[in-house]
Amino acid sequence: MGSNKVIFMMEIRKQKEAEFHDAVRNKKREDSQESGFISNRIIYDITRKNQQFIKNFFIQNCSGKKVLDYCCGDGDTAVLMAEQGATVSGIDISYVSIQNAKERALKKGLKSVHFMVMDAERLRFKDKYFDVITCLGVLHHLDIKKAYPELARVLKLDGKIICNEPLMYNPVFQLYRRLTPHLRTKWETEHILSRQDIRLAEKYFGKVETQFFHLATLFAVPFRYLPGFYFLLGILEKIDSLILRLPLVKWLSWQIVFILSEPKKNGKATF
Repeated sequence: MGSNKVIFMMEIRKQKEAEFHDAVRNKKREDSQESGFISNRIIYDITRKNQQFIKNFFIQNCSGKKVLDYCCGDGDTAVLMAEQGATVSGIDISYVSIQNAKERALKKGLKSVHFMVMDAERLRFKDKYFDVITCLGVLHHLDIKKAYPELARVLKLDGKIICNEPLMYNPVFQLYRRLTPHLRTKWETEHILSRQDIRLAEKYFGKVETQFFHLATLFAVPFRYLPGFYFLLGILEKIDSLILRLPLVKWLSWQIVFILSEPKKNGKATF
């Protein structure tokens, strides 16, 4: 009886996640929830450093490869990788997101990218199927104890996964998340990644490489529409490049990018 209750609660959580993202991704929906979702994007004006890091990863690793865009949203990343010569599968729990992604690929005339609705914690792909997996702003929406082993299962032995996630330790950001519950699901708010979550990846991958972004650069957000914004941002990026090398300070950053490789089988090395 207890296991049935757990399964039921898990399915309810996934249903709520799908409904939330169907709402915010629906282009025809103009209620307060969608407007709130869009307003949250103002923070992302400062993210050019981690975005360039991720783009460089794509350029170096995706051409001619079989790629999974894990929880692809509206398909922006999948389309970008397909344009760079990858064969891409995009999956998401949101039906509206998948429809938007299909429309985007169709408008671009891309035939090397395919989208499907799928549960990210129960992937319908064969073992060792993908060369590269992109996992951008995704893991805090999921049960990572179920996500990590699935990602390791479908990744080739010489493959790589790039993940970009927010971190939970910055008190200002945590307060902001609590004060804006309409911008995210309750599960998402409560599962922003911790240091322990990153270390858990070591159970499933032999190599975990981390890069931290955005602490000083957060001070640029109020100035994003003023002259000299990018000059200020450049100065703050240089400060970040210094202070985010410090062992304790780096965990106060807003975002972490980590690359997973050398997948293990059932928590044990496969090579």
